[in-house]
Amino acid sequence: MRTSPTVRDVILAPGNGSFFYDDQAAIRAGVAHDGFRYLGTPLTPGFTTIRMPSRSLSIGLILSDDVIVWGDMMSVQYSGAGGRDPIFQIDEIQTLTGSVVIPRLLTADVSGFLAACEFVLAYHEGRRLPLAIEYGVSQALLRAAAHIARTTLAEVISSEYRLPLPEKTVPLYAQSGDSREINVDKMILKAVDVLPHGLINSREKFGASGGTFREFVKWVAKRTREIGEPGYHPVLHFDVYGWIGFEMGMEPQKIADFISRVADDVPGYRLHIECPADFGSTEAQLEEYAKIVTLLDRRGTEARVVVDEQCNTLDDIRRFAKAKAAHLVQIKMPDVGSIADSANAVLVCKENGVGAYLGGSCTETDLSARAAVNVAVATQADMILAKPGMGVDEAISIVGNEQSRLLSILNYRRSQNFLQTVSATSA
Repeated sequence: MRTSPTVRDVILAPGNGSFFYDDQAAIRAGVAHDGFRYLGTPLTPGFTTIRMPSRSLSIGLILSDDVIVWGDMMSVQYSGAGGRDPIFQIDEIQTLTGSVVIPRLLTADVSGFLAACEFVLAYHEGRRLPLAIEYGVSQALLRAAAHIARTTLAEVISSEYRLPLPEKTVPLYAQSGDSREINVDKMILKAVDVLPHGLINSREKFGASGGTFREFVKWVAKRTREIGEPGYHPVLHFDVYGWIGFEMGMEPQKIADFISRVADDVPGYRLHIECPADFGSTEAQLEEYAKIVTLLDRRGTEARVVVDEQCNTLDDIRRFAKAKAAHLVQIKMPDVGSIADSANAVLVCKENGVGAYLGGSCTETDLSARAAVNVAVATQADMILAKPGMGVDEAISIVGNEQSRLLSILNYRRSQNFLQTVSATSA
C-alpha cells in the first residue's frame, strides 16, 4: 500500500523581501527625504530607522520522498500600522518556528491542506502565531498538498473549498511607488487592468484641499487615452493612506463629497479610492466606512471605496463584508495570516456582494506572489495585486506569467477530462 509523503525534516533560509519597511506614522508626520531615505526619528515600535530593508524567512519542508517544498514568511511595508502585526524580526520568528512550528510539522499529515493548516498553525499559549509564520508555513503546506496530489496549488484550493475548476483570468492591479509618471506609462503600455495605486501617503502628495491628488488623477486618465491602445480603459485605483480624512475632515459627508468630486473629474472611469480615512480602530472604521459607502451609493457615482487599514484578519474582513462597509476589501495576505484564511476571505466577500481584492505588499517575494496567484484564480477574486517590489515590470511578469501558465494547465486538464469522457462514452 502506497502512503503519502510526510515531512521528514525542515530547513530555514533567511532572505530579503522585495522592497522596504516604512514607518507610516513618521511619514504622516511629514519627515523629509534624503534620496531614497527618510530623515528623522522613527515613531512606530520596532523601527530603528524610518525606512528599513525588508527581510524574509523561507521554510522548506523536506518530504519523505526527498522533494522540498517552500514557503516564505515576511511582513508588510507598513508594519505596525493600522492594527497590523509589528515589524518582522527574523531572529524572533526563526526561534519561534524552531520551538513550536517545526515539531508540529514533523507529525503532521500534509496531504490535506486545510486540516494541516489547522493542526500546524494552532494557537500557542492561547494566542495566534505571528501572522508572518502563518503566511509562510501555509504556502509550504499548500505546495506539499499539491505535490502529493500531483496538481497545481489552485486545484488544491478548488478541491478543498468545493469550487469549480476556474476558467477566467483575474484582473491585474499594478502599483507605481514614488516613480509615478514613468511607472504609469509602463502600466498603460502593458495594458494593466487596474492602475496605478499612486502612493499618496503624505500631505505633499495629496496637496492643499486635495488639489495635487486631483490633478494626478486627471493626468492618469488623460495618459491612458494618449498612449494606451485603442479600446484600453482601465479601472483607476488610488491609495490615499487616509489623507482625505486628514485634509478634508473626518466626517463621512465631507469624505464622500470629495470622492464624488474626484469621480466627476474623470467621467466614464471606474474609480477606486483605497483608505480614504483612518478612523483609528476597527470598530470606528467599520461604522464610518459604512456611512461613506451609503452616501456614495445614493449618488450613483462610479467611485468605489476600498478598505485596507483596520481590516486585517479574516474576522475583520467578514465583519466589513457583512456590514457593506466597503465596496471592495483589500485582503492583504501577510496581514490575514494563513493563505487558507485569504481564500476564505475572498469567498466571504463574494457571498456578501462585496468586491474581493487579493492584495499583499511590495515587501513580499516571488514565491509568495506565485502562491497568491493560485489562490486568486481558484477563488476568482475580483482583482489581484502585481507583486512583489515597486518596479512594476517584475511584478507584472511574476504574477501575470504565473496566471497564464496556471490557466494553460487548467485548460489542458479540462481537455484531457473531456477526451477521457468521450472515449469512455464511445466504448
